[in-house]
Amino acid sequence: MSKKNDQIFIRNERDKQLVEYANKISDAVSKTAAKYDETGEFPFEHFDLLEKKGYFKLALPQEYGGEALSLYEILLVQERLARGSGSTALAVGWHLMTFFSLSYTRPWKETVFKRLCEDAVQHGSLLNVFATERDGGNITRGNKPTTIAKKTQGGYVISGRKAFATLAPYLKHFSVLAYIEDEDKTAEFLIEKDETVQVIHTWNTLGMRSTGSHDVEMTNTFVADHALLSYSDNLSNSRFNAASKAYTLQLPAIYLGIAEAARTFIIDFAENKYSPSLGNKISEAPHVKQKIGEIEILLSSSKFLLYSLAEKWDNNVNLREELTDEVSIAKYTITNNAIKIVELAMSIAGGHALSKDLPLERYFRDVQCGLYNPPHNDMIISQIAGSALKNYRSSQKITQSV
Repeated sequence: MSKKNDQIFIRNERDKQLVEYANKISDAVSKTAAKYDETGEFPFEHFDLLEKKGYFKLALPQEYGGEALSLYEILLVQERLARGSGSTALAVGWHLMTFFSLSYTRPWKETVFKRLCEDAVQHGSLLNVFATERDGGNITRGNKPTTIAKKTQGGYVISGRKAFATLAPYLKHFSVLAYIEDEDKTAEFLIEKDETVQVIHTWNTLGMRSTGSHDVEMTNTFVADHALLSYSDNLSNSRFNAASKAYTLQLPAIYLGIAEAARTFIIDFAENKYSPSLGNKISEAPHVKQKIGEIEILLSSSKFLLYSLAEKWDNNVNLREELTDEVSIAKYTITNNAIKIVELAMSIAGGHALSKDLPLERYFRDVQCGLYNPPHNDMIISQIAGSALKNYRSSQKITQSV
């Protein structure tokens, strides 16, 4: 979209300052994004910069030293960081999503939550929850954790292996979902890294290569009783699903940011690429204009969907538990639109799009990952179909009772 249209989503002076702040960080990390994509190494220098700039405290409550950004504001910032590095935005995004969710639900003892907030503010300690099992998949699909917690004197001993553990090389502590054998319950535990916790370097992927999403294995890791943060047997009524899971709107925002980067690149490319057969720059070719127009429509409609939903969530407390379908639809629509935008950009560049000297092939690989961040397309379609049928049947009962 044009710079003018991009400004539509900046509502006030605070938004403007946040965008300027995020753009500066995005520009800085963009300089080495390709290097970390190529090596797959974790971008510690990016995170040193993010810590220095106070990025880690954006979603933390003000009473514990945070900035308490609204959902809309977090999306503004994260979308722009993703324009510079999708991997870095996604990695730090899980920390922001975790604290945004915790700030809203407050499911843990307040003393624990306060300490973790202060660790993030004062020491740059990030936090993420590891829910996916190497053996059993993601428990959001209904599986019990294969990570086991056994009661012992003064606490629990935990053993298991988690996959897709984003930020694994950077974290000093993290939470895990584990099955407590003695109680036949699932609970969330806080784990501090020690010699019983091993990061296994398994993350060698097509896209989002520098998120550090390796496996983490715990072998008889002892945690004290107070490390049991909360029980999570009923996932449908837990912090992970509270407030319509609006915290997950960061995911489509990140993929939208990658698509925006592809759009900006390809317009610059088309404006500066001369075609001898056309006798003009390729941006004047009718088929190129057609694709640019499609890109703009997909980008603009995605932004309106994302930011209008975030504003509705922020401004209507009574609706926050009622927007689950809308959040899922936004994730489905925006991530799929982002893929289409990058594909259109690549088709304009032609064979040049495949060159690692250009960023398009990285954008293409990174944007595919949106399909694999939960909820997946099949889960969303099933959810929306179920809601449609439920609403129809309810309306039929009302009609028949009149």
